[in-house]
Amino acid sequence: MVNRWFRPLLWPTVATAIALAILIGLGVWQIERLHWKLDLIARIDARMAAPATPPPPQAEWASLDPKALEYRHFRLAGRFLNDKELYYFAQGDQGAIGYDVITPFVLADGGGIVLVDRGFVPEELKDPARRKAGNIEGEVTLTGVARAPQGRSSFTAADEPQHNLWFTRDPKAMGAATGLGPVAPFYVEADATPNSGGWPQGGRTRVDIRNEHFQYALTWFGLALGLIAVYFFYHRSQGRVGRPES
Repeated sequence: MVNRWFRPLLWPTVATAIALAILIGLGVWQIERLHWKLDLIARIDARMAAPATPPPPQAEWASLDPKALEYRHFRLAGRFLNDKELYYFAQGDQGAIGYDVITPFVLADGGGIVLVDRGFVPEELKDPARRKAGNIEGEVTLTGVARAPQGRSSFTAADEPQHNLWFTRDPKAMGAATGLGPVAPFYVEADATPNSGGWPQGGRTRVDIRNEHFQYALTWFGLALGLIAVYFFYHRSQGRVGRPES
C-alpha cells in the first residue's frame, strides 16, 4: 500500500487547475498591458517635450491616422474665422460650467482648415460680443497640441449642431456644420499663451493616462495564491493531507 502524504481529490483538483490557469493568465496579461502602457506614456512624454513643427500638408490629410499625431506640438500660421466659432460643452479648472471655443483656422498659403480649440470660456462669455478683445483678426501664428477626434460612449449626449452645441470634438462633424467643407482630421488644442482680454483660456491639454496594471497583476496573482491555499486547506479538512493512520 502506498502511504502518500497528499491524496488529491479528482474534481476539486481539475476545477482548481482550470481556475488557476485563468488567474495566472490574467496576471500575465496585466503585466503585458503594463509594459504597453509604460511605452505609451514614454512616447507621449517625448512628443509633448519635442519642439513644435508645421502640421502635415493638406495633401496628406486623407491618408493620415490622427491617433499617430496625438500630443505632437504643431505651429500654425494663418487666420481665424471668428464668425464660425463652435462651442464644446466643458468645465473650467475650478469646475465652472462653460464651453471650449473651437474656431476654424485657415492655414496660410492655401494649406486648408484646422479646427483650433482656443480654450475655455464661462457660460456668461459664450457670446463673442462679450469678449471682443480675444477675437484675433488677421494673420497670426500659434502653437498647440494635436488631438485625435473624440470617441462617443453610450453616456455621451447627442451633439446639437442646430444649436451649435457639441459634446464630442469630432472635426469631420464640426467641419460639416460650419459649411466650409473638409477640414483636417485632427484638431489642435492651443497652448496657454494668454489671449487679449483673458478669454478664451488655452492650455487645456490634459495627459491623464491611468496606469494601474501592476496593481491588477498583483490582484490576479494574489487570488491565484489564495486559491492554492484554499485547495490545500480543503484537502486537509478532508483528511487528504498527511500520513493516513495505518
